[in-house]
Amino acid sequence: MVEKKRFIAMAGNIGTGKTTAAKMISQKFGYELFDEPVVDNRFLKDYYADMRRWSFTLQLEFLIRRAEHHEIIRHVDKSCIQDRTLYEDPEVFAKYLHGLGHMQDKELELYFEYFHRLNRDLVLPDKIVFLDVGSVETLLGRIQSRGRPEEQGIPGDFLTGLNHYYATFPQVCRSKYGVEVMRFDVSQSDIRSGEGKEKFLDEVSAFLHA
Repeated sequence: MVEKKRFIAMAGNIGTGKTTAAKMISQKFGYELFDEPVVDNRFLKDYYADMRRWSFTLQLEFLIRRAEHHEIIRHVDKSCIQDRTLYEDPEVFAKYLHGLGHMQDKELELYFEYFHRLNRDLVLPDKIVFLDVGSVETLLGRIQSRGRPEEQGIPGDFLTGLNHYYATFPQVCRSKYGVEVMRFDVSQSDIRSGEGKEKFLDEVSAFLHA
């Protein structure tokens, strides 16, 4: 019996280990991997240098790139996993940046107009795997260790603010978008190897096939 195609998306704050987890799931279950479009993002360096100037532009860039992934995923025969969900941009980042004063009211309204117009025609994820790290110090350490130059100046307060939005993100996905979410705390568990990896993949397997 051929297993039906699945579309899974990863979610979590900056530095939680989404990329590592997505690669593990891809290798374990044979899913096509769609990396987060960070490396080739033409506005990321400008954004971290001046968030007030570039927040709206960056959010549109991420929205377009992620929508492109969804369009490709529609035509891929095998199951797929996406590194970061389409929903985090509007429900976490755009709202938070607006709250900080980095996006004007009319910019946020325009952003949501783009989001809703694109979202209505896209293939949407079946399920979301959400990585949770409550400790900002842990996030900062992971960001430093992976060494992306544009991220090294991210302040702890910024990550704390994002965590507040992520606290309700699973509930938002379920109630607003009808997508089931698996929450996994990676703050005390190293999922890259050994028992931590085995436990994580076992829980993901049970979640995917429930």
